[in-house]
Amino acid sequence: MSDLGTFDLLVVGGGVNGAGIARDAAGRGLSVLLCEKGDLGEGTSSRSGKLVHGGLRYLEHYEFRLVREALIEREVLLAAAPHIVWPLRFVLPHSPGHRPAWLVRLGLFLYDHLGGRERLPGTRTLDLRAAPEGRSIVARYRRAFEYSDCWVDDARLVVLNALDAAERGARIMTRTECRAARREGGLWRVALADRRSGAVTAAAARILVNAAGPWVTDVLSRVAGASARRALRLVKGSHIVVQKFWEGPQAYLLQNDDRRVIFVNPYEDDLCLIGTTDIPYEGPPEAVAIDAAEVDYLIAVVNRYFVPKLDRGDIVHAFSGVRPLYDDAADDPSAVTRDYVFDVDAGEGSTPLLSVFGGKITTFRKLAEHALAMLSPHLPAAGPAWTAAAPLPGGDMPGGDFDAFHARFAAARPWLPPALARHYARLYGTRAESVLDGARSLGDLGRHFGGRLYEREVRHLVAREWARTAEDVLDRRTKHGLHLTRGQRDAFAAWLAGAA
Repeated sequence: MSDLGTFDLLVVGGGVNGAGIARDAAGRGLSVLLCEKGDLGEGTSSRSGKLVHGGLRYLEHYEFRLVREALIEREVLLAAAPHIVWPLRFVLPHSPGHRPAWLVRLGLFLYDHLGGRERLPGTRTLDLRAAPEGRSIVARYRRAFEYSDCWVDDARLVVLNALDAAERGARIMTRTECRAARREGGLWRVALADRRSGAVTAAAARILVNAAGPWVTDVLSRVAGASARRALRLVKGSHIVVQKFWEGPQAYLLQNDDRRVIFVNPYEDDLCLIGTTDIPYEGPPEAVAIDAAEVDYLIAVVNRYFVPKLDRGDIVHAFSGVRPLYDDAADDPSAVTRDYVFDVDAGEGSTPLLSVFGGKITTFRKLAEHALAMLSPHLPAAGPAWTAAAPLPGGDMPGGDFDAFHARFAAARPWLPPALARHYARLYGTRAESVLDGARSLGDLGRHFGGRLYEREVRHLVAREWARTAEDVLDRRTKHGLHLTRGQRDAFAAWLAGAA
């Protein structure tokens, strides 16, 4: 059995929290190994509502600390990755039967001011009978409130953190499972199994970080002498994708009779993303899938507010994720805290094990910073916190101005169709040129698989971003899969299997 050597941190889990912790630690000069049993972001982190937001509805549950932290992080991430994070305006039609107008105004006032908003415009009131945002809304809703949050490409956020970690010296191992871990001689001795070949590799670490998300307790079961000292609650959230059915760039936030809210967001130019549900989940996280009741629930909420009516035949895609929430004993799944909680097992002279419970994608960077702070007594050589002002790969644009960068990028490459130029600029930012790798014509991009997918990009993703399967490329590194036919997807998968 080969041995990878000894690391300061071994991080189990390649979701946004694990990748964020690996990045932060590597930037402090620590040696880091991250193992992920599947693909980066394959679980919860690629199945979110794709928003960087403070969580307006969390104010109703008095989660003021979480909302404030998330609103501050919204500004940090907007500056760090303007290519994959961008502003989005949300229209909240007022439904008098749900929350009174004064309560909504108060919540939005707090939302505007809790986090030191700098870049985003504040709340305004709309007359839906006159405003263009009201054209697709049924007539009984006459007033709305419009506020700001941000969109994020969640799966790429994970990959960019892993890329930055790797460029700072971390070792990233995908399709590699933490099979067993034990304390021995002041170190963690870990057995890592390659899920493709079955080969087992040894590694040692001074600290073990369990950031496995929905699998956090499963990982603990493989750690000798460890047990879950915190309760984990799994909540399923599902989304559907349909053709966009309103005009304008705005998103909508819809209130329902059960006091839950549903987002209706523009997605991939001509599509929209509708979600999420919040229902208790039991069973293997990897088996999660949307059910008929969730589909009916989402369609019913949309049809209550919009003039164009949806039915199941309009759905072009659907996905579900499992949120690994810290169990605070709330009866309502929607009321369960989205805050994160750490469990540190570091008894008298014991080698530390840190497990992460809960969290939301918006606060991953702060979670990582807090995790390193908790571990600092065991890491005397670690450097200071540094990620607050550091761009993610591709995000180093002057003034964080994506539109200006995109205009320069497209003007310098007139041979690129506008939609394709925007695709490269959005996904890769200032590193788009490395994807093109000197190409000077569409012919230089190699085989065209349909939509905006060309061979040159695929080879970049395989060589630089740990992509191995068609799903890695089509559904996580990019969203090309939404724009290919079933036949095109199958042809691409066959080509990739032969090219690997």
